Amino acid sequence: MKALILVGGFGTRLRPLTLTLPKPLVEFANKPMILHQIEALVKAGVTDIVLAVNYRPEIMAAFMKKYEQEYKVNITFSIETEPLGTGGPLALAKDILAKDNDPFFVLNSDVICEFPFREMVDIHKSHGGEGTILVTKVEDPSKYGVVVNKEGSSQIERFVEKPTVYVSNKVNAGIYIFSTSVLDRIQPVPTSIEKEVFPAIAAAGKLHTMDLPGFWMDVGQPKDYLIGSGLYLTSLYQNEPERLATGPHISGFALIDSSAKIGKNCKIGPHVIVGPGVVIGDGVRLSKCVLLEGTVIRDHAWIQNSIIGWHSTVGKWARLEGATVLGDDVHVADEIYINGGCVLPHKSVSTNIAEPSIIM
Repeated sequence: MKALILVGGFGTRLRPLTLTLPKPLVEFANKPMILHQIEALVKAGVTDIVLAVNYRPEIMAAFMKKYEQEYKVNITFSIETEPLGTGGPLALAKDILAKDNDPFFVLNSDVICEFPFREMVDIHKSHGGEGTILVTKVEDPSKYGVVVNKEGSSQIERFVEKPTVYVSNKVNAGIYIFSTSVLDRIQPVPTSIEKEVFPAIAAAGKLHTMDLPGFWMDVGQPKDYLIGSGLYLTSLYQNEPERLATGPHISGFALIDSSAKIGKNCKIGPHVIVGPGVVIGDGVRLSKCVLLEGTVIRDHAWIQNSIIGWHSTVGKWARLEGATVLGDDVHVADEIYINGGCVLPHKSVSTNIAEPSIIM
């Protein structure tokens, strides 16, 4: 089987982290985002993966070489000379996606869930249509484009953008499986698969849905990245609890790399992820936060709902909250308060930031 991952462009929503690495290589739960997807695809029997890239492809290519060998999968790059949207990359990669009659997956690179790829294959083959969209239920469908099924059926009847009256609470989860015939509908030009291709397949009665079991989150921006981290840790607790950290200093779910060093009298949790080489001082309080590789948190710092970038330092008695994000190599002085700050790489912060702002 085959898959195409829409890697995309600049990752502006996840800055300042994407100023250092392309978004798919930013770690999520101590593993580059895209590896969560590649591992799940390989487990489902995928042997060929195309990465549709239009930003810093050389970094992605160098990174993927060792994983291509490790996972025994063929990884190729479809490099766009102009942005082709979500549909055009399929036509650009037609030689690989259509090399046999097996269906192929398409997914957005910043989606995190439990990836039910095997189940998708079974459902897609059972209804015999041209495409299957993974859908997830949301509490407020008025914020989304929703999917409306024919009554009592998985077949899609229509799509409604931000409905003002209730018609459905199912939204597109950004993961699809297609029969190769869909490639006849797409040209290698800028195309929206959601707005141009899906309605045509639905009108032909050949587009279906599969309800996503478990959690789902688009982690392409800091607030959702943090929410997704909590959902992921909850899923680990339900499915692989042995991977979670334990101990008297843990309160709630935490994923802590074995190389991290933790001081005395700390309180960690809920929903905390600590990367490799992190050093945490005495009396530190961590809650709903992510510490990326090589960060240093000094004694009695208090960090909540924040992302601390690689090799950054948070000073003694400092307090960070409000979806604060520190880029690579940022240094926060002792006793500093930051609420919702976005600090670009290689900066030092020595004054309080009381309101959300970008520190350049």
